[in-house]
Amino acid sequence: MPNPGQGPRDALEFGDQHLTLVGTAHVSRDSADEVRELIRSGDYDAVAIELCASRHQGLIDPDAIARLDLFQVLRQGKAGMVAASLALGAFQQRVAEQSGIEPGADMKAAVEEAQHAGLPLYLIDREIGVTLKRVYRNVPWYKRMTLVSGLIGSVLSRQKVSSEEIERLKEGDVLEATFTEFAQQSRQLYTPLIEERDRYMALKLIEQLPEGGTRRVLVVIGAGHLKGMGAHLRQLESDRPALPAVTDERQALDSVAPPGRLLKLLPWLIVALVVAGFAVGFSRDSGLGWSLVVEWVLINSTLSALGALIALGHPLTILAAFVAAPLTSLNPTIGVGFVTAGVELYMRKPKVGDFSTLRRDVSHWRGWWRNRVARTLLVFLLSTVGSAAATWIAGLRIAGQLFG
Repeated sequence: MPNPGQGPRDALEFGDQHLTLVGTAHVSRDSADEVRELIRSGDYDAVAIELCASRHQGLIDPDAIARLDLFQVLRQGKAGMVAASLALGAFQQRVAEQSGIEPGADMKAAVEEAQHAGLPLYLIDREIGVTLKRVYRNVPWYKRMTLVSGLIGSVLSRQKVSSEEIERLKEGDVLEATFTEFAQQSRQLYTPLIEERDRYMALKLIEQLPEGGTRRVLVVIGAGHLKGMGAHLRQLESDRPALPAVTDERQALDSVAPPGRLLKLLPWLIVALVVAGFAVGFSRDSGLGWSLVVEWVLINSTLSALGALIALGHPLTILAAFVAAPLTSLNPTIGVGFVTAGVELYMRKPKVGDFSTLRRDVSHWRGWWRNRVARTLLVFLLSTVGSAAATWIAGLRIAGQLFG
């Protein structure tokens, strides 16, 4: 039984190595202190933590975001992922403000103490970007907008984080607690957020355990992962799969399935139907044909420009959205968001201060419009959403005029 104030633990043997799993609370000074004491005891030869490389980098180098190449982010199609990560961080910052404890204090303590003691540090969690993508892909397409709107709502909300939500963060997993603020718990969320990561961390730990030398490993994970990860480690100890098999399974959990063929073809199918609608309209009557074209242009231009306007984009950015949207909607290889964000970057190039204060600014909804980096991401997202909505609205109106 753990001592009062001591977090839940599990201990097991894997080959000639002794693994001690300690379940921590991500918002708890006691957990951070416990981790420090365990490492300082000298009882361990290595430390493994529930962090991926990018989250570890953010922990040890919080100013790394100041070196972000925003144009590269846009060109590589990562604007949505960066915005989602910032939105998650905004919720965690609210927790920190209300609890007085920065989420992840336990992991920071483990990193600092391992470095001070000269112990090997194993990063065993899956990259947060991969997890978010697998969450998105695991949710049915008709529920994805709820997930996205929930992210937006979590940014705009300034309500006090409830004590129940803070307790979930203490007892469970930081990502799970963040998502449950705006999305009901569901199997589609639980599987990639918790179950997959339990298995992934067990596999990644086994991959990193060296032959000889390291005998006692302290594994610092959120209490919500303790039971699942322990069960997977025991199964792996029993089955003893070859290391290549372990790597293959871990890489499978590290991959993101490409969209199905139908989803890939859907944008082109919509374009084909719209163009066919124009052709049918002109074949019936040139006036009808031009009416359909004008309606397509006005709906696309207006809604995309409205998105850029809501994001408080530069006047030329709003104009670019108005001009580009009807064309990019007919060309799935380039989105209007890339055009509008590019113009916004050119007209209002972010300053060093915008990058250095980005995480703090986005913890309050006004900061998304005040910070030039965040506002560029908003321009990208809102003009894209406006154009996407316009494509469906205009397409349905064209169909209604032709066949109604």
